[in-house]
Amino acid sequence: MKKKLVIAIDGPAGAGKSTIAKIVATELKYIYIDTGAMYRALTWKALETGTSFQKPDDLTRLARKTRLTFRPKNGVFHVLADGKDVTAMIRSQQVTSMTNTLAAVQGVRRVLRDLQRQMGRRGGVVMEGRDIGTAVFPNADLKFYLDASPMERARRRYRELRAKNERVSLRAIAEAIRKRDFKDRTRGISPLRVADDAIVVDSTRLTLDQVARVILEKALQSE
Repeated sequence: MKKKLVIAIDGPAGAGKSTIAKIVATELKYIYIDTGAMYRALTWKALETGTSFQKPDDLTRLARKTRLTFRPKNGVFHVLADGKDVTAMIRSQQVTSMTNTLAAVQGVRRVLRDLQRQMGRRGGVVMEGRDIGTAVFPNADLKFYLDASPMERARRRYRELRAKNERVSLRAIAEAIRKRDFKDRTRGISPLRVADDAIVVDSTRLTLDQVARVILEKALQSE
């Protein structure tokens, strides 16, 4: 019987973590868990309920009582907050701008980290985020850190938004990514960093499928 692995994928915004993790999970028939979507969903819930982002205790209480789940639908993984499908809403600019504030609350991170560990305790998961290999699953079977140059990440985001007919500026996206990188790497709680035993993959000149192949080969060797 093959071993069911815990595969951790970390990296900065726009590195292709979500797309690659979905490809890998589908190929291996594993569960895909987008931890960033969990923080976004909780941010949406806080905005929806009028919870103050200046009150960490209130945000932590909200995290404890909000039920977050994932559900595959038509080949897409949907995230639900208390049974409501919020997959589209959590990508709004308002949610994006506030997620980093919520994610910096220690109590919130503790609640979601416990939930993430429960989801992955039996293995057979591909989990992606900012601190999976360093904080959530420091003993993951395989750890990957996906990266790409800031400008390449900005271009990817620009193409993604243009494909949705959104009017966006490449320069503005590049500046937003620069600021997000700084916040992620300098925050006091679980900052973005490369785990000591992570395999670093620079995807600047690789396609997402090529990066997924690298991870799949390692996974198949380890099962």
